Order: sequence, then structure tokens, then C-alpha cells
Amino acid sequence: MTSTVTGSPEIVRLVTIPTAERDLQWLKEGLQAAVALELSTLPPYLCGYWSITAPSSEAARLISQIAVDEMFHMGLVSNMLTAIGGTPRIVEVATEISYPGRLPGGVRPQLSVYLSGLTKNYVKEVFMEIEMPEHPLAFTDEGVPTIGAFYDALLDAFKDVNPTIDPTRQLTSNVGAGNELVAMTDLDVVEESIALIKEQGEGTPESPSGGDLPAHYYRFGELYHGHKLRWTGTDWKFDGDPVAFPDVYPMGRLTTASWPNPAPDVAALLMTFNQTYTAMLGHLDKAWETGSATELNASIGKMYQLASPARSLMQMPLPDSDGTQHYGPEFLVVAT
Repeated sequence: MTSTVTGSPEIVRLVTIPTAERDLQWLKEGLQAAVALELSTLPPYLCGYWSITAPSSEAARLISQIAVDEMFHMGLVSNMLTAIGGTPRIVEVATEISYPGRLPGGVRPQLSVYLSGLTKNYVKEVFMEIEMPEHPLAFTDEGVPTIGAFYDALLDAFKDVNPTIDPTRQLTSNVGAGNELVAMTDLDVVEESIALIKEQGEGTPESPSGGDLPAHYYRFGELYHGHKLRWTGTDWKFDGDPVAFPDVYPMGRLTTASWPNPAPDVAALLMTFNQTYTAMLGHLDKAWETGSATELNASIGKMYQLASPARSLMQMPLPDSDGTQHYGPEFLVVAT
């Protein structure tokens, strides 16, 4: 769940508002911030996924499934916002997200998210930091403020405000990877959905499980440490069966919002990617504005179309890199 917002730290501001003052408007603003948070995880995860040369590898399947989970989380949050009379502003928040940069809303301000091909450092510095649990069960310090804590605040506000929930314009879909996007019909469904978002990302205080599989943080940990997470009888350790790190295209680290002075063939691929990405976001906006499953399906189609230009870019060497570093996508919203 992560990326960069150049504007005010909205989530930090919201959580400083006293609980008694968190009204319906606070809840709408909080859910819009959650949409931004979930959307911002996709670019770093997808860069890591697309850089893997064998899409059928275990590592590729792992990252692909987590990316699908994040799309699912954004859908659940968008349904929550729609249910209380709001409308997700997805193109708007995407224009405020850039890489490298901080998490949206000021969450975990020490973390800088960047785009790169998959490396062990990228898994550790970005993927695992994004998914950091409130109380990790292995290999990290406890007490780090997390995205999960923000979702707890949203759930508390739902319970306190007890808003009228309207099923109109909510979307349902089989998102993939076992994720079923459901309509928010009452507070119980909201609570179950927030619990699922937290469990898939960080597990629970008692277990690293987010269901049938370890939560995102621990699955990324397995990739980083090169071993499955194992219960030793007294604690959890990454010393189980080996986990192979995949061969990758060496996408370089994007240190500015866009690649400087690309050659014409590179510039054409970058534009194709950014236009497709922008179209995808536009379909998502229209989907929740109108409750249109057709628009939602169109957005999913555009997302799959991103893979071809992204992987082509990752096979094009950066100038002056002796072929050791390649281009990759920028995820920029462009005029259409």
C-alpha cells in the first residue's frame, strides 16, 4: 500500500482530529485517502513483477497475486466510500502520486518509495516497508505506525458515525486470486472487509496468516530471505524451505518523475504506457461514478495492456549504463 503524494499529509491530519469530532465528512475524506494509498502500491509492485523474465516463476506468481490483492483492496475502499454518499476520485489522486516519494497522506514519512526492477534490496526497502505490520512477528522492531492502524481508525469512525449505507453504484466482481469484490450492505460487511484488508497485508497480532497464505509482509520476507517462514515451536523464522530469487530484466532505479531525454523509440513506448495507464484510471473513475461493471472491466483490460510496453522498456538499456541498467515505466497521468 504505498507511493508518493506531493500535497499535504492528509492521513496524518485526519488521525490528529479527536475521535469525538470524526463525522461523516471525516469518514469520506479518510476513505478517499485510503483509495490513494491502495492505488499507490500498484506501480512499485508491478515494476517488480514485470521485471521477472519468467512470468510463470513462483516469485512472479507471488508478486502478481499481491498486486491483485491491492486492486481488490482499492475496490473495497471505493465501495465503502460510494456506500456513504461519496465518489472515489481516482484520476485526481493519481496525479498527486509520483515516484520517488513518500506514502500518500504522510503515512510512515521515513519511507521513500521508488520504481525499480526486482532486487533483494527493493523487496526489503520498499515492498516489506510498505506492508510493515503494527506488531511484526519476525525480524523487525515493534511499534512502527502502519497502514493497518489507519484502517483501524476508519473502522472506529464507521461504528461511531453509523452512516446510512446505500448500495447504489457499488460494484461487484471476481477480481482474481480468490478475491470477490462485494457490496457494502451494512456495517458488518464493512468490518469484515477492513479485517480482510489488514490480514492480507500484515497478518494478525497472533499469526502471519492472511488466510490460506502468509500475509503480504511475510511473503515478501520469504522472497528476501530466500526461505519460507516457519514456526519453530517458540517463534517465527525465515529458515524453512528454499525460495528461489528469479532472473530479472535490470530496470534501473527511477530517480526523477520521468526518464531524462529518452530516444524516440523509448519515448514512444513511455507515452503508450502512460496513455494506457491514464485510460485505465479514467475507466475506474467512471465505474464508480455510474456503478458500471462495463467500465470496471474496461479498466482491467487496460491494466493487462500495460505489461507489453513495460516489458519492452525493461529490455532497452539506459544510456551510459554499459547495458547493466534498463528503462522501465513511469506511471504518469497524461493529457488525453
